Amino acid sequence: MAHGTRDRAGVATTEALLEQVRALRPDLRVEVGYLDLVRPSLDEALAGLAGEVVLVPLLLGAGYHVHADIPAAVAAAPWVRATVAPALGPDPLLATALGDRLAEAGRPRAAGPVVLAAAGSRDPAANADTARMARLLRGHLGAPVIPSYLCAGSPTPAEAVAALRAEGHDRIAVAGYLLAPGFFARRAAEAGADLVSSPLGTHTAVAELILRRYLAAAGHGPAPRPAAPAGGARV
Repeated sequence: MAHGTRDRAGVATTEALLEQVRALRPDLRVEVGYLDLVRPSLDEALAGLAGEVVLVPLLLGAGYHVHADIPAAVAAAPWVRATVAPALGPDPLLATALGDRLAEAGRPRAAGPVVLAAAGSRDPAANADTARMARLLRGHLGAPVIPSYLCAGSPTPAEAVAALRAEGHDRIAVAGYLLAPGFFARRAAEAGADLVSSPLGTHTAVAELILRRYLAAAGHGPAPRPAAPAGGARV
């Protein structure tokens, strides 16, 4: 279950990420349903399924979609027996992916502070997830990491960058804590940092994390299972 975006590159990135998951586990049927803006909607995706289904939110925090929209869609689809996995973040695998994206953007390993730019949410629990992700990234990088929010929270990435400048930091990076290109990624790029990393996108750690969430929710533990016959479980 992906959020959805009007940005074609964002939709293409989501589809490419799911192709990675399919390549890792060709025995699984992998479908996508979008929570907003893009079809098929989650309701439409569930309409084409039956029996046991595991729903994996391609979301980086447990906000309104996880607490309200997804349960409502499941309740409206009694023909499926759905198990809902947790959101993807926070997780150490995402810290690995964020670190790699920062390195790709040109940040040296021992560089200065990082502003973690998340979409933000009116749900305090989702913003708390971002703060926890910032702590994980700080441990991974060995550098200060400031959580920030592109909407519905503070500080914004621009405010966080400005505060670090005021403290005397002259080499500041923004880590795009986003899954795909789109409106928020463009806003993160305008925060005034020295460099901005690209969204997590098709990083292999993200595909692996999706499968880990599926396996745990399906009751199979963290390790991949042997290939199943065609028409097996759905993710």
